[in-house]
Amino acid sequence: MRCNRYDHPTSRRDFLQTAGCGFGSVALAALMSQGQASAAPLRVAHRPAKAKSVIFLFMEGGPSHLDTFDYKPLLNKLAGQSLPASFKAPITAMGETKSPILECKRTWKQHGQGGLWISDWFSNVAMHADDLAVIHSCASSGINHAGGVCSMNTGSVFGGRPSLGAWAQYGLGTSNQNLPGFVVIKDSEGTVVNGVRNWGNGFMPAVYQGVEFSSEGTPIKFLDNPKGVDRVRQREKLDLLGALNRDYNATRASNTELDARIKGYELAYQMQAEAPEAVDLSKESEATKKLYGMDNEATAVFGRNCLLARRLVENGVRFVQLYSGAGSKWDAHKGIEVNHGKYCNSVDKPIAGLLSDLKARGLLDETLVIWGGEFGRTPMSEQGDGRDHNPTGFTMWMAGGGVKGGQTYGATDDLGLYAVEDRLHVHSIHATILYLLGIDHTKLTYNHKGLPERIDQNEGHPLTRLVG
Repeated sequence: MRCNRYDHPTSRRDFLQTAGCGFGSVALAALMSQGQASAAPLRVAHRPAKAKSVIFLFMEGGPSHLDTFDYKPLLNKLAGQSLPASFKAPITAMGETKSPILECKRTWKQHGQGGLWISDWFSNVAMHADDLAVIHSCASSGINHAGGVCSMNTGSVFGGRPSLGAWAQYGLGTSNQNLPGFVVIKDSEGTVVNGVRNWGNGFMPAVYQGVEFSSEGTPIKFLDNPKGVDRVRQREKLDLLGALNRDYNATRASNTELDARIKGYELAYQMQAEAPEAVDLSKESEATKKLYGMDNEATAVFGRNCLLARRLVENGVRFVQLYSGAGSKWDAHKGIEVNHGKYCNSVDKPIAGLLSDLKARGLLDETLVIWGGEFGRTPMSEQGDGRDHNPTGFTMWMAGGGVKGGQTYGATDDLGLYAVEDRLHVHSIHATILYLLGIDHTKLTYNHKGLPERIDQNEGHPLTRLVG
């Protein structure tokens, strides 16, 4: 049986697969931030925002603060010895609490007017010391990667809660209706521990989840129409598909996935006009590409992703998260010199290029750049030349977005094991980020099963001293 130009489907699934051709892959229940401004108007009486957008540079696997940004001379003085009895014995992932202390082989220098200590592994980032707010007292509840990554992204060691990017979208919506408001880019095809749950919507409607862009080739796959299908025809198909989906959804108010699909198809259509221009790196000069390290094989991938992040926030994307070492590659239980030497080298110049480029374009003041991982590493050795997970005290830094740079905040003990001054748990890290976005985290709530849920689970407090 035929109805006008369309074959009568044998099932609703068949119809969706046929009528949505050209959009099915691009939507993926993800490209769906269209209408977020209306779906999620600002729900709180917030303070004036310092930051309009966020770029979160996530070093997956746990970078060692002791070899990068938290200088501890006592490490080398006590190298080879056991942890002093004055230190509370920690609980470690691999249980090697009695292993000898591992020296730090890096060269350290003070940088900027504030005299920030930064190791030679980040010599390019060090040139931006006066822009960095280095937080030495971060802490997490996740001792292993699954819990740590989940905690840093969602506030909980257990999966199922909305991600930080989802909360930002829920509170502020998008400033560009033709692009996703929340984008995630990995540096490889490796799977981040917990996968898409790290940028998921949790118990919120599916429209708030992040959109994964590709790290290679065309960032947005399958965006072009199929051969022989022009924009008018695609519009007709989309309208029919949308009408059928809305009719189906009318009696299923709780079916947020279908609502997300409807918005996803619509956004995909709108993206066809604007997205190719936004992600076209050929528009950038060779000098700019070199600034990001795209002329060097070791730095090209993360440099490309950093440049793409700049273009996205420049075009109104609210939240961009870049993963370095997708698949917990920063996890240096053994051979930390080789491991961290490789990965620090791959991100140092691209990150410095990102900061330079944002500043030159007048975007750094309104773009909050965050660097860190799910936890740090222990002062004790593991397997002789590695370090174990350390969620009890580690370093993250922020730049731009209204933060007061050239300073350190909080502190760990003399061996960098525990946060001992101004401890900043993940909940407070999230509260601080939202604070810089102009959001009062205590009022940004979502009712779930009759309870008002918050990202910080009623435990966080923003570090307001960061604000310049």
